[in-house]
Amino acid sequence: MGMRIFDRPEHCTLSRVVALSAVCLVVVICTYATSSPAGDARKEQKYNIWRRRSSVFAPDDDLEVALRGAAFANRTLILTVLNEAYAEKDGLLDLFLQSLREGDGTAQLIDHVLFVAMDRQAFRRCRSLGGLRCYLLRQSGGADGNDDLASEQLYMSDGFIRMMWRRIRFLGDVLKHGYSFIFTDMDVMWLRNPFPRLDLVDGEDLLISCDKFNGEARDYVGNELNTGFFFVSSSGRTAALFDEWHAARRSSPGMKEQDVLNAMKRRGAFRRLGVRARVLDTARFSGFCQDSRDAARVATVHANCCRTKRAKVADLRAVLRAARRMNSTAAAGLRMRWPAHTECVRSWA
Repeated sequence: MGMRIFDRPEHCTLSRVVALSAVCLVVVICTYATSSPAGDARKEQKYNIWRRRSSVFAPDDDLEVALRGAAFANRTLILTVLNEAYAEKDGLLDLFLQSLREGDGTAQLIDHVLFVAMDRQAFRRCRSLGGLRCYLLRQSGGADGNDDLASEQLYMSDGFIRMMWRRIRFLGDVLKHGYSFIFTDMDVMWLRNPFPRLDLVDGEDLLISCDKFNGEARDYVGNELNTGFFFVSSSGRTAALFDEWHAARRSSPGMKEQDVLNAMKRRGAFRRLGVRARVLDTARFSGFCQDSRDAARVATVHANCCRTKRAKVADLRAVLRAARRMNSTAAAGLRMRWPAHTECVRSWA
């Protein structure tokens, strides 16, 4: 009798079962490799290769030379980014330096700050001041390339967004060189040495500021993270985070890097990559979005929730005047609040 179309010989059925089992086995192996400790070990191995390469002095690696020159003995340094607009005389660069020179225990940190210039004009101004470690970020193509980012980039303008993404790519490169760092925006005033408050405990990878602190330092999902000030430890986990973060710009048109990171954390990227994060309390790492109630405890003040450079400069000058009064003999021991951020409020009108 001929075989009907729905009849299946036994050997065919057996072959299909074997093939299906093989496919399932491959899926399981691939899943295990990417999500298991073995997969994590491979990421760490890749990172260690990057680090071993950077540990060998390369005369043509100008970034390695710059990082090594600024870093403490434990391969930790401070990074900030400037363009021509930020580097203008009596502008944000000068205020940032003033805060470091006048702050409590901060003057000795200046030699460990690497000033990363986005354009040649900013680089020349940085070099002209003397005693600063200046690095010119080379031009590169792509969506976040160095195409006329010298002028003031208003908050959420196309140029502002490109500059933020270019910054993330650079910071990822620093991690791959094996350096840990504090990143600070130039509109962050350093009133006290923040390092004593930035101890990494229990295997933490990232300590990051927020706009408004909800009281729970471990609640990095519930707090809105602010990328203007953070401390990150160099590891395979953090290098992978910055790679994924920068790659996410392609699927996030019109979004700044801070908003993308907040979206990533809500989708579980930190947990999936094994990144341990802690949120910094605005009582010590303050900003215009949420002032500290006690200025005497504050290490840094960020001109966040402010739109224009002119407004930031005006209100940060008031912050430095207040800090100077607070540190004077006459005001010692007095509880003081910050002056109102009048110009920054007006910048949104």
